[in-house]
Amino acid sequence: MHQGPRNDWQTIRSLLPYLTTYKWRVAFALTCLIGAKVANLGVPIVMKRIVDSLASVQHFAAFGRAHDSPGMVLIGGIGLLVVAYAAARLSTSLFTELRELLFAKVTESAVRQLALQVFRHLHALSLRFHLERQTGGMSRDIERGTKGIQQLVSYSLYSILPTLVEVGLVLAFFVTKYEAYYAIVTLIALVSYIVFTVKVTEWRTHFRRTMNDLDSKANSRAIDSLLNYETVKYFGNEEWETRRYDENLQRYRAAAIKSQRSLSMLNFGQQTIIGIGLVFILWRATQGVMAGRLTLGDLVLINTFMLQLYIPLNFLGVVYRELKQALTDMDRMFTLLGAGREVPDAPNAPPLSVRGAEVRFENVNFAYEKARPILHGVDFTIPAGTTTAVVGHSGSGKSTLGRLLFRFYDVERTQGAQGAQGAQGGSIRIDGQDIRDVTQDSLRAAIGIVPQDTVLFNDSIYYNIAYGRPSASRDEVIAAARAAHIHDFIEALPEGYETPVGERGLKLSGGEKQRVAIARTLLKNPPILIFDEATSALDSKSERAIQRELDSIARERTTLIIAHRLSTVVHAQQIIVMDHGRIVERGTFAELLSAGGLFAQMWMLQQQRAGEAALDQRDTAGV
Repeated sequence: MHQGPRNDWQTIRSLLPYLTTYKWRVAFALTCLIGAKVANLGVPIVMKRIVDSLASVQHFAAFGRAHDSPGMVLIGGIGLLVVAYAAARLSTSLFTELRELLFAKVTESAVRQLALQVFRHLHALSLRFHLERQTGGMSRDIERGTKGIQQLVSYSLYSILPTLVEVGLVLAFFVTKYEAYYAIVTLIALVSYIVFTVKVTEWRTHFRRTMNDLDSKANSRAIDSLLNYETVKYFGNEEWETRRYDENLQRYRAAAIKSQRSLSMLNFGQQTIIGIGLVFILWRATQGVMAGRLTLGDLVLINTFMLQLYIPLNFLGVVYRELKQALTDMDRMFTLLGAGREVPDAPNAPPLSVRGAEVRFENVNFAYEKARPILHGVDFTIPAGTTTAVVGHSGSGKSTLGRLLFRFYDVERTQGAQGAQGAQGGSIRIDGQDIRDVTQDSLRAAIGIVPQDTVLFNDSIYYNIAYGRPSASRDEVIAAARAAHIHDFIEALPEGYETPVGERGLKLSGGEKQRVAIARTLLKNPPILIFDEATSALDSKSERAIQRELDSIARERTTLIIAHRLSTVVHAQQIIVMDHGRIVERGTFAELLSAGGLFAQMWMLQQQRAGEAALDQRDTAGV
């Protein structure tokens, strides 16, 4: 979670490792930068020589001696100076383009590496992190952060650093070639300009941060509303959603106007400082020409130097503002990258070694929040190759078992009385291995799940089934679809397996989405299966067909069925009944019915409801 902006230098230090991957390329680019500025410095110097030579030619012409030998030499020299002037300008352009060409690979590689690392890191963070964040705002932070890197590198290498090099060269030239006055006035103007720009920009930076926050909130709200398009339509709340979105837009508008006002004040102040500096410099140079200390070429040279300095310096104000914005945007992305992993792998954790795939929950106590415990001393074993069903009322903790087995959350460890690693929160083991001690990748590769709420990628049906094992052949994908009893439905579609499913799979019905989820889990072919209300969205006929298929698949795998509909767990070798996070009953279907406890009551209630539903259907058909 964002804890406020970091120091700008911290952000820059975080970026440097990505830029130093190509050290020699960076060094060569910087050499080209210096070459470009040296060539650029030569342009006004050559122009001074041209102007002075032309003044001499005019002097010879005034006395009718332009065609004398000295005059012809001067005219020939002017031709060479013009060629040198063109060569200096061409060299400036050549070195500049070489610099940009060389550094383009460095910049784009840094952006790619960092964006990839942030993306990978976000996938490595816990489920809790993603439940507490808004995806729309997070995507904007990443987008602005990667653009911020490009802006930072571009402005620093192409604007700030070249300007500083040029300032140093011009000041040195003024001191050695002319009097120190020009260098002192130029330096005072530069320092005043930079201090003014930094102070005012620091003051107005919070306007930009406010705009970023409001932009992220507006974008998050818009995406959230569009993702829940059907819900908005169900309740006719289009205008309500529009008003909520507009509230953020209005606040963004107010912050943007304040930002523009402060920008206008900054620009006017910068131009005032530049204008005063130019007046002092040119007045002194004009006096020098009138007194004969300087030539007309010197005046042109000094004026050109000042223009070459102040034109980029004027842009430097814009650059600094953009630089601050880029650092602000990068800060948010680096904050995402710095978010700690709630469920990290242990150092040098080995991969899970699956033999029979026995799963054991040992006295598991768990709470999403410490003030609200969810599981209390849950203890049971799923023998290898058998099916265990967990049933209970909503909120009894059934789905939490699946989340813990997948390590979306970890059961806490505590220090034992003798200093050994104790397990006050309990443990979950697969073939005797504590799942906290193995890598998450190997653990999740061994488990397949069909969730109750199936969310699909906005891609084709084929892509969503093949997602279970992307390396699978087309025949294997189709075989999985057949096993999930969805192949005939897909073939009947105009685009077949290439049919797009829409955002979150909304183009498919609930039952169709669930069959796709079953197919991709079958394609994964894991040794451990979790069915979390896997047939809840299916009609009775489809449920019976798929249930037979699931029962057949589960015979060869260790299976955990989380169910509310008790008719789906009749054939389970073991049924666990949970209530308020505790196991209250366990046994086979027949044993639990004969016990007359909570399971028997739930069964009687569901059978009664099923009978009432059937009676209602018959009455409706009769009418």
